[in-house]
Amino acid sequence: MTESAVKSAKRALEILEVFARQRRPLALKEVLDELGYPTSSGSALMKSLVALGYLDYDRERRTYFPTMRITVLGNWVPGVLFGDGALLPALEALHQAIGETVVLAVQSDLHAQYVHVIHSAEPLQFRVPPGTRRPLARSGMGLALLSAKSDAEVERLRRRINASGEDGLPQTREELMARVVEVRARGYAFSRNSISPGLGIIGAALPKGPFGRVFAVGVAGRVERLDDKKDAIVADLQAMIERLEHP
Repeated sequence: MTESAVKSAKRALEILEVFARQRRPLALKEVLDELGYPTSSGSALMKSLVALGYLDYDRERRTYFPTMRITVLGNWVPGVLFGDGALLPALEALHQAIGETVVLAVQSDLHAQYVHVIHSAEPLQFRVPPGTRRPLARSGMGLALLSAKSDAEVERLRRRINASGEDGLPQTREELMARVVEVRARGYAFSRNSISPGLGIIGAALPKGPFGRVFAVGVAGRVERLDDKKDAIVADLQAMIERLEHP
C-alpha cells in the first residue's frame, strides 16, 4: 500500500470526524481550515466522499453534510460490543451516583482506547471524545486492562511497546509487573497526573466482553475530587462489576 493511499484514508476519516464535532453543514473552506489540508487535494477528497455516498453536497449553499450511509456503516457496532444487556445502563448509573466522567475502554493494539464516554456536567472536568487513546503501559485504564491479562501476555506487550518507541522511556519487566501486580491486589488502578496535569482516573477491568475482549471502566476527573471520593468510587465500581458478573 502506498504512502499516499494511507494518507488519503487517514484524511477521509478526519474529515468525517470534523462533521462529528461540528454537527452542522460545512463549507469546503471550513473543513480544510480546521484540518489544515491543501485546497486541491482536500477538495478532491471531499468530492470522492460525495461520489461514494458518504457526503451530500448542497449546490445552492455550497455546503457538505454526511449522509445516512455513515450511520448505517457503524450502527451495528454498539449491539455487538455491548449487546442488549446491562453494561450501558450500569455505566449511566455509575455516572449518576458519582457525578464524574465515566469512561469505557478496550485495548487497541498498544493503547487503551475509549469507546464510550459519559461526561460530567462539572466545569473544567475531564473532557475527551470517544476514540481517544492512552498508552497501554502508562495510563490508568491501560494498567486496568493489563491487570486482567496473564503475566506472559503482559510481557509480550511490554516488549512490543518498548520496541515501538511510542511510550516514552522503556520499562523493564520488573517495573511494569510491579505496577500490574499492585493493580491486581487493589482491584483497581488510580492514575494521577500521568497524562494531563491535575486530572486522574480510577479504573478497573470488567468481565470479558464479546470475542474474548476485556473492557475496563474508569471514573475520571480532577485529582483532588477523585481523592476525596476514592472510597465511594471504588465501592461503586466493585459493586457494578459484581452485578455484571452475577446478574
